[in-house]
Amino acid sequence: MRSTSGLHEECGVFGIVGGPQTRAARATYYGLYALQHRGQESAGIAVSTGNEILHHKAMGLVSEVFDEKRLATLPGSMACGHVRYSTSGRSLVVNAQPLVVRYRGGALALAHNGNLVNAPSLRATLEQEGVIFETSIDSELIANLVARADTGNIVEAVLSAMRVIRGAYALVIMTPDTLIGVRDLDGIRPLSIGRSEDSWMLASESCAFDAVGGTLVRDVEPGEVVTLNRSGVMSHPSGLARPERLCIFEFIYFGRPDSVMGASTMYVVRKRAGGLLAREAPARADIVVPVPDSGTSAAVGYAETSGIPFAEGFVKNSYVGRTFIQPEQSLRATGVDLKLSVLVDVVRGKRVVLVDDSIVRGTTILRLIRKLRAAGAVAIDLRVASPPIVCPCHFGIDTPSRGELIATSLDAPAICRRVNADSLAYLSIRGLREAVGGKGSCDACFSGQYPMDVPDEGNKLGLEQAEVEHATR
Repeated sequence: MRSTSGLHEECGVFGIVGGPQTRAARATYYGLYALQHRGQESAGIAVSTGNEILHHKAMGLVSEVFDEKRLATLPGSMACGHVRYSTSGRSLVVNAQPLVVRYRGGALALAHNGNLVNAPSLRATLEQEGVIFETSIDSELIANLVARADTGNIVEAVLSAMRVIRGAYALVIMTPDTLIGVRDLDGIRPLSIGRSEDSWMLASESCAFDAVGGTLVRDVEPGEVVTLNRSGVMSHPSGLARPERLCIFEFIYFGRPDSVMGASTMYVVRKRAGGLLAREAPARADIVVPVPDSGTSAAVGYAETSGIPFAEGFVKNSYVGRTFIQPEQSLRATGVDLKLSVLVDVVRGKRVVLVDDSIVRGTTILRLIRKLRAAGAVAIDLRVASPPIVCPCHFGIDTPSRGELIATSLDAPAICRRVNADSLAYLSIRGLREAVGGKGSCDACFSGQYPMDVPDEGNKLGLEQAEVEHATR
């Protein structure tokens, strides 16, 4: 069963074709390293030798799973890779990706970021037809559907699978001779195309292209299938696409600050959100302090717009992972103490505007406010650069159940009292949409308006229990 301690990233995918025969695995390693913020549980790389697919995957960070010796065992000029945090399926090595499937038509490797809302019914149907699954993740359903439909035209097989699956997905699929990118019909999960002098690439974020000396070309469109080779990119529209609804949390938190989605870097969007927050919810204070690193860009925007000086009130231990990666709340709380310390000389005797990107359960921000008060801050006005989170995500972000989201049971004044702040204000949905720049986004976690029918929470929890039972039988 997956953790419900807070918001967790989804996954990161990368693919490359072209360049020297020995370069693809190494380039994928660097690409995944740049995407490490999207998942820290497992990492994997698959390569094509032209005749077969070789792969290696294991639990751990990219730098823990791969070294020079391991990369040397993965020759080829085409590769795909994956970093994972489990939003569907248990945290086990068997669920690590890329998945490599061998079938009557050949072989494929698949790396998936997202979540299918009709996974339980698809799994039940396929099991009734005699399919035996090796993992508890919905990505294996996609691989199985593509393999079953492949009669010699892999693109048609992918399009066939897209007509059956429902949900969010950014896919990098590799056969021995083809690299394929696929984005879900609503464009909920991001996927971009990049290039270097002699290679073409796919990645969840453009920062991965920068890491290997490449540049961003464009986003894969909603419902689009692209095939890549040394000569370039060929587009295969599915004819099923709907208006783009890119996950708004990519802009709030998940995307790396230097990544570009739409026309702006994540840093610019977050800074803009902070400025709008300052106009919507001004405060009288001496300094603006971010919750690092997630609140830093918004805090810069708040400070610039309000005229209140920006100050670093916390020092961060860069060698401690993100606190919400811990699987249990007790460990998560310990992680906060290890990760952030207060700069007492900065906050003592000051009225502080504390800026964070979001509040999920309220436990982390409560501990930080306690630290600030213990260090001598005389007032703390909490400002949040996103609206209250009131609904769980079904599309690839591991959110707590509805009952564990603090904003579902408490209004802003009650949350303010709970976390011991002097005041609390959130950025409005209208303000957040303005900060994003009008790009179509899925904001169901704030609005409850999902882009498609989703299972109720009881069904969601039932699926998690089924996954545990599957993994233990």
